[in-house]
Order: sequence, then structure tokens, then C-alpha cells
Amino acid sequence: MKIILSPQRRDDTLEVIKSGDVLTINGENFDLSPIGEGDTLPRDAISSIWFSGNVDRINGELVLTLLFPNPWNYSQEQAFPVPLENVPDGPVVFPGPLPEPQNTEVP
Repeated sequence: MKIILSPQRRDDTLEVIKSGDVLTINGENFDLSPIGEGDTLPRDAISSIWFSGNVDRINGELVLTLLFPNPWNYSQEQAFPVPLENVPDGPVVFPGPLPEPQNTEVP
């Protein structure tokens, strides 16, 4: 599976778990296994805000684009994410934000 990330400045949380051709996005399951070789599932046919493009199966691999929320302290890796290739089963690991600044005020 190849996941392309479409970054957007938002305070939402995105949690994705992959199990074969099933993605669980923020607790909602999306079974993509019926998509055959060379087929396209149009974005309009998916009732989720998290998919920001069609889902295709190319050379046996699912290729999809997900909306990727960036927090206020987003990193360069979040702002310009590279596609996630050969995503293994389990929780999908996304680029992380910059550390939050520490309070440096002296009482």
C-alpha cells in the first residue's frame, strides 16, 4: 500500500491502522479489498473526510491519498511529506511535529 499525504493546517487527530487492504481511520473501517487490479474507487464514493483523492490498485498495490492534519507546531516533514511506501500492517507511522517550546519564564 502506498499512502500519499495531503497536508492541511488543522487541529484534528489522524490515527490509521492498516490490516491487509483494510484501513481503520479514527475508529472507522474502510475495506478496500474489492478494488481490483486497474480499478479506481472515486473519491466521491467514499463517505469520509480523510480521503482526499481516488483509491487505485496499480500493479497489485493500493494507492490512496489521505488528508494529513498539521498542528500549529508542524515540522518540515509534515508540511512536505513524502509518500509512505510499502506500509506494513499495524499503526501507520506519520511524520511528527516539532517539540513544543518550553516555558522559560522565571517566577
